[in-house]
Amino acid sequence: MSTATQTSLALEMPSDTYLNSSYGVKSWFLTGDHKRIAVMYIVSISLMFLLGGVFATLVRLELLTPAGDLFQSDTYNKLFTMHGVVMIFGFLVPSIPVTIGNFLIPIMVGARDLAFPKINLASWYIYIIGMIFMLAAIISGGVDTGWTFYTPLSTQYLTTHVMFTAIGILIAGFSSIFTGLNFIVTVHRMRAPGMTWFRLPLFVWSNYAASIIMVLGTPVLAITLILVALERGLHIGIFNPALGGDPVLFQHMFWFYSHPAVYIMILPGFGVISEIIPCFARKRIFGYSAIAFSSIAIAVFGFLVWAHHMFIAGISTYSALIFSFVTFLVAIPSAIKVFNWTATLYKGSIHFDTPMLYALAFIGLFTIGGLTGLFLGAIGVDMHVTATYFVVAHFHYVMVGGMLVAYLAGMHFWWPKMTGRMYPEAPAKLSALIVFIGFNLTFFPQFILGYMGMPRRYHSYPPEFQVLNVLSTAGASVLAVGLLMPMFYMLWSLKYGEIAGNNPYRATGLEWQTTSPPPTHNFHETPIVTQEAYDYESQTEEVEVVG
Repeated sequence: MSTATQTSLALEMPSDTYLNSSYGVKSWFLTGDHKRIAVMYIVSISLMFLLGGVFATLVRLELLTPAGDLFQSDTYNKLFTMHGVVMIFGFLVPSIPVTIGNFLIPIMVGARDLAFPKINLASWYIYIIGMIFMLAAIISGGVDTGWTFYTPLSTQYLTTHVMFTAIGILIAGFSSIFTGLNFIVTVHRMRAPGMTWFRLPLFVWSNYAASIIMVLGTPVLAITLILVALERGLHIGIFNPALGGDPVLFQHMFWFYSHPAVYIMILPGFGVISEIIPCFARKRIFGYSAIAFSSIAIAVFGFLVWAHHMFIAGISTYSALIFSFVTFLVAIPSAIKVFNWTATLYKGSIHFDTPMLYALAFIGLFTIGGLTGLFLGAIGVDMHVTATYFVVAHFHYVMVGGMLVAYLAGMHFWWPKMTGRMYPEAPAKLSALIVFIGFNLTFFPQFILGYMGMPRRYHSYPPEFQVLNVLSTAGASVLAVGLLMPMFYMLWSLKYGEIAGNNPYRATGLEWQTTSPPPTHNFHETPIVTQEAYDYESQTEEVEVVG
């Protein structure tokens, strides 16, 4: 590399970035900078993901053999419960909004920071406190109710450490509310001049829709957990039929939050894919308005389908029919996104860089997850498979094949912007391939197991199911390798990676118009927006995508 080139690259690495270490460690824990808070969230949720992965590994090891000979049944109950609790409330729910969203949304709308920087920092501390309570429950012996905390099991006094876990989830819920409130106010009040609603990046639309769910849905979960605590501590008959309560009421309240919470997880993932597809297809996104409004439609419909989790819980036939019908309706806005992404790819100049590989994997895996959700929305099929591994497979195709893959896509896409460094492309592509193969080897056999009748939550099973369980556990080993690889090459890139430049992918959007990494206040001058979000056709210069 010539001296002139080195000088040019050095000029692209500003000295006043959020990564400046001269301020000391204390400045990180007292920061109001949304970018630093996003980094602290990335570290925190990564640790929770690793912990949840340990529990998943132990579950899969138990299921290698049909006899249930590695753990006792009560220990196995604790393992799958803690896997679900840690992964859902510690990783999946906060994942993209508090990390990539926290980092990018102010920059994407042309703001210097989020509307309430102190509340943003408080949300991280609240999240950490919530996770400490969850960890205390694990260290104290765990909880064995399943991550749904169904009553009356969770309200019985002898059930292990429910309150520690419930308090942790309750506290972490306030973190989600604060984040959602911050995003909503920022999008409404802090957009740059010229940044109209229909010039907003679709990533902002998706996180805006998810924020509505956070603010409206999370308090319902908080109230539900408080009622569990009151019944458990004071023996007030709310959910326990022995005390005059109704256990189905708990399911109504829990799923009124928890089904919309699926969209808290997946909507930001939709936004990530909507940014990556047009960039690497070098085309304007097809149907911008339809994708934007479909995000809002998903947020609305998400509150209307909760009882499809309860077809076997004794709800009336008429209400089951209504919820089944609305479940099919909620698939429409998701299908709009998939069709529009596919139309964007049509005749595009496609570059198969790592973010694009993850985006294509997302489309395939999420489509399988969405289509199998329609099976569960059909009352007759649901009654056959709802308590089986079919549901486990469906959920993981949506959450892991969808949200986690989208998270990896987004981290790879914006890593150069966050750090100013490029990761090595070859191992990154290999990791994406391993994740895709390992995921399908892990979870597709579970569709077959569920259809054959293998119940979930059991640590022993009939011998005829062993071959598919061995295949699933082997796939989990492959998947684990693929998921651990980015941790190593991304950390390596922080010191040894090629300097990225401000816009290595020649992408549109305000985040690519500032330096890499961004300065402390994002922009040296307030940007003025004069173009739509995905104006790739106007780029007449030949594009060189790094990789």
